[in-house]
Amino acid sequence: MPQEARPLDSPVGHAAGVVWLRPEYQNRQHELVTLSDGAQLVGVTKSALSNWQSRYRDFPPLVLLTGSLHKRTKWVVAAELVDFASKQQKRRRAPRTGHKTPQRPGAQIAAEQAAHYQEVLRTLTEREQRQAQALARTRTAKRAAEEKLAHARARLTAEVDAVARLGVPTARTATEPVSPADSQTTEVHR
Repeated sequence: MPQEARPLDSPVGHAAGVVWLRPEYQNRQHELVTLSDGAQLVGVTKSALSNWQSRYRDFPPLVLLTGSLHKRTKWVVAAELVDFASKQQKRRRAPRTGHKTPQRPGAQIAAEQAAHYQEVLRTLTEREQRQAQALARTRTAKRAAEEKLAHARARLTAEVDAVARLGVPTARTATEPVSPADSQTTEVHR
């Protein structure tokens, strides 16, 4: 059942958020319905009605726009909307005629899928080989670094042992406290 329209005070058509697109329906607001209420009227969702409006040229033309520029309420003639919806129902129920798109044989689909996954497998295998080569290079570099570290530690240990055998006091760091006895010993050795 159509929604009872609010009284609209726009004799010309563009006053205070009211735009008459079909002025012949002025003073006949009782024949109009909003798109939102029209969806309920014909038993479809609002999105289905919106899709019909954008897809079909024979969708009933809008009669009235109300509200602010950012949020318009759209109005149509209720009888026109009901007629359009019944045509849509008939279109859906009617047997489809004309040329059907040929169906591809299942073997062709399976062959295309096999070719696709074969290519995916080839690509992944190549990627795996590149990553294995990169891992091998990383492991080689790691072993070389470990060998150099072991050599540097051995050399450091040898230097520390040589200094200890000579009896030369090791160099102190800036954070170690120097006792007065140590400072006199250091001066004697100079």
